Amino acid sequence: MYRRRRRVYFVMMGICVTLFVLAWGVVRIWSVPAAVGMCLVAMVIPPVAAMMANRRGPDDRWWDDPSGDPKSDEWWDELDGKNKRH
Repeated sequence: MYRRRRRVYFVMMGICVTLFVLAWGVVRIWSVPAAVGMCLVAMVIPPVAAMMANRRGPDDRWWDDPSGDPKSDEWWDELDGKNKRH
């Protein structure tokens, strides 16, 4: 899961850099508004890439999911205040 998300992130960021470089290296010669439009699209890609890279997949363990180790789960529950010891 992590490898796939990391690959998607780097592909999206590569597209972002490519759009930016092409906009001001090539496209601006023919059309400045098109170059600005390409930069605006490139500006939206990094936050979307970060959201996609950090989303939780269906098989990912979340921070509060039980780990399966009863001793560890009991310890974490106690730290979180779920298990009150008297």
